[in-house]
Amino acid sequence: MTVREAFEQEQPKLLSLPDNHWPTNERIEVKIGKTPYARFDKNDYSLPYTHVRKTLTLTASLKQVRILDGQEELAVHPRSFDKGQQIEDPEHIKALIERKSKARKHRGQDHLIKAVPQCRALLDGAALRGDNLGSITSTLLRLLKQYGANELTMAVDEALKKQVPHPNAVRQSLQRRREERMEKPPLPVSLPDDERVREIQVKTHTLDDYDQLGQHHEPSTSIDETEQDPGDKNNDRESE
Repeated sequence: MTVREAFEQEQPKLLSLPDNHWPTNERIEVKIGKTPYARFDKNDYSLPYTHVRKTLTLTASLKQVRILDGQEELAVHPRSFDKGQQIEDPEHIKALIERKSKARKHRGQDHLIKAVPQCRALLDGAALRGDNLGSITSTLLRLLKQYGANELTMAVDEALKKQVPHPNAVRQSLQRRREERMEKPPLPVSLPDDERVREIQVKTHTLDDYDQLGQHHEPSTSIDETEQDPGDKNNDRESE
């Protein structure tokens, strides 16, 4: 008997499939790292950045991939059978870019205020005037790199005393002080695009200790040694 003939005999005895199909999707738990992507079958699928560093549920059929947080559906993507691909939802990327932009602005303000605490009062005054704090922060950070924290502190104090909370007043004060000292304009220093380098605060110290190192002291000699006759020295050697 062939397989076909056996199947024709068994077919009437087989049970029909139920109306509600059994779920056959693959279901796994995925740990989300610092980036809003879930790794599945050698590909990365995007999800909202608000769910990073969590353990979520991922279900996959032959056509789509779903990412769940409990019963809440976070993302749905078409399934990819390639390798090393990033399957992204444009809304996820847009929200992530906006969040990074805001975080970068706050990080710049924190860095500025940490170096020059007086900048907090200047930023508060600029906010009351309705000025663009992002632009002001960027300008003050550039001035900080060019002139240093000490000079910027004095320039910000002067701008606050004049009740002009604007970087133009700070820049004019810095330039005036530089011209009074008859110094050349500061040259910008190109630094690598690394936060560990760009956020380093170098505190200036007095150079008095280095000046003392440059002073040479003559060895002290006794009067008897300087006035002793060379002949006496030779006699001393012969007696020894």
